[in-house]
Amino acid sequence: MPDKGARDKMKGKAKERAGQAKEKTGQAIDDERMKAEGRTDQVKGKARSAMGEAEETVRGAKENIRGAKDSLRSKDERP
Repeated sequence: MPDKGARDKMKGKAKERAGQAKEKTGQAIDDERMKAEGRTDQVKGKARSAMGEAEETVRGAKENIRGAKDSLRSKDERP
């Protein structure tokens, strides 16, 4: 099961694609409101994807810090 960051990235991409489809539909039927909603959905999707990316970056940094900390502990325990 993907972590929260990966899920947010996937949901963001899906929202972005749905927004693109809505915008194109709005263009095809000449509906300004639908086009605007599509653009709004795209921005929301990009924001959610960026949030997921940030979560993954933070998670990676935390893991690197834990690894460094464990490595330092191991060196302290050596005779």
